[in-house]
Amino acid sequence: MDASQGYHQIMLDPEDRKKVSFITSEGTFCYVAMPFGLKNAGATYQRLVDKIFRPQIGRNVEVYVDDMLVKSKKAEDHTKDLEETFSVLRKYKLKLNPAKCAFGVQGGRFLGFMVTQRGIEANPLKIKAIIDMKAPTCINEVQRLTGRIAALSRFISKSAEKSLPFFKTLRKAKTFEWGTPCQLA
Repeated sequence: MDASQGYHQIMLDPEDRKKVSFITSEGTFCYVAMPFGLKNAGATYQRLVDKIFRPQIGRNVEVYVDDMLVKSKKAEDHTKDLEETFSVLRKYKLKLNPAKCAFGVQGGRFLGFMVTQRGIEANPLKIKAIIDMKAPTCINEVQRLTGRIAALSRFISKSAEKSLPFFKTLRKAKTFEWGTPCQLA
């Protein structure tokens, strides 16, 4: 589930509104809700959802900023778990974006990973992106590759050891050489 314009659902204290005012040729305007782009907006929103879903987090809900996942151990419990979550959303007047919500699914993508009955798994699209990459021709492409591998490292046995040839290539930043050890890795 996805909160609809999450930050904009948090009303600013009237005393704080002047702190986020802006001036245009039409006059001075103040936000009444938390705008996107404030340095602490993400952390503030995360604290809010952590607080309101505290009794459920880890049990039947996982929340990361405006992304929510309702999980149930048994299919027959899922409706009850959803009702509990919707009750919290109604209590705090948080709205969802229906276009980004899916209900009653066995699994799906959450925060770039696949969540299934077996647990958290690597996203096949991210694996395919690595497999389909051409051999790097410059340092930036090696950095891109190592970043993609790092994102999946929890699913790759001995990831650091296997990636060592890439890091050795990065250490030689002045000269680029994509040799056999890199290609085999």
